[in-house]
Amino acid sequence: MATITIDGKEYDTDKLSDETKAQLGSLQYVDSELARLQAQAAALQTARIAYGRALKETLENGSAPKQEEVAVEGLGDTIQFDK
Repeated sequence: MATITIDGKEYDTDKLSDETKAQLGSLQYVDSELARLQAQAAALQTARIAYGRALKETLENGSAPKQEEVAVEGLGDTIQFDK
């Protein structure tokens, strides 16, 4: 017997209506997609930081260092692009 707990109340999933099971499936799908997108956002944020550091190094020294040489501190959270 599988159960789901919502607001402290347990429900037997075998006794749920087809419509309720569909809603539960949709909720599980959305939760899974949100987790996937959050992981993707974290990876993209990491890449953004690396690109920002390489950009800063290029602007300050004329070229980006090799990856093992990157040690730029204080990039900050904001970079503005002038149009």
